[in-house]
Amino acid sequence: MKSILLIGINNFGTMIAKQLYNLGHQVLAVDRDEARINAVLPIVTSAQIGDSTNETFLRSLGINNFDVCIVTIGSDFQSSLETTSLLKELGGKLVVSRADREVQAKFLLRNGADEVIMPEKQIAEWAAIRYASEHILDYIRLDDEHAIYEVSVPQEWIGKSVGQIDIRKRYGINIMAVKQRETINLSVTPETILNRNMTILVLGERKAMQKCFKR
Repeated sequence: MKSILLIGINNFGTMIAKQLYNLGHQVLAVDRDEARINAVLPIVTSAQIGDSTNETFLRSLGINNFDVCIVTIGSDFQSSLETTSLLKELGGKLVVSRADREVQAKFLLRNGADEVIMPEKQIAEWAAIRYASEHILDYIRLDDEHAIYEVSVPQEWIGKSVGQIDIRKRYGINIMAVKQRETINLSVTPETILNRNMTILVLGERKAMQKCFKR
C-alpha cells in the first residue's frame, strides 16, 4: 500500500482516485473546488480544499511523506507547472504530472516532473492499434520498439502447437502466456496446442508484430 497525493479532481483525477481506491492505497485528494472534493470523498482516504500553487498550503501537507504525487490539473497548465515545480522543491519523491501536448510534457519534465502522462495520446494510440487489427485485443507499450499484445489465435494456427508455428524463430516474438475463459496459463511449452477459444499474450518488436499478424 502506498501513500499518494492526488492534485486536481477533474474527470481524469476522479478515475485515478477510483482505481487507487480499488487497489487499496491511501489517497489525499486536493482541489480548489469544494464540490469536486465533496464528490470524491467516498473513494479517498482524506481530502482538502486548497490552492496547490500556494507554497504554504503545499508545505502543510507534508509532501515528503507521500510515496507518489500525481498532478492531474488539465484546464490550467500554468497552475499544473507551478504545482509540479513546488512539489519537487518541497521533497516530492516521485512527481507524476499530466500533459495534453508534447510541449507541455517538455516543460513539466524540465520543471520537476519525474514522469509525464498524456492520457489522450495514450488512449488514441491504444485505440488505433486495437481497432485497426483483426487479431489484437489489448496492448501495453513497453518502449518505442517493444510491446506486449493480447491477440486472438489466427485461423491458420488453430490446432497447431506453439512449436509448429514457431513465431519466435520466424519473427523474434515470444509467447508469454495463453488465456482461456479468463484463466491465464504461464506454462507455455512448444507442445502447447492453440485453439479458437484462446487468446495469446505475446512480446516483441512492433514491426515484427505487424508482419506476423498483418496489422
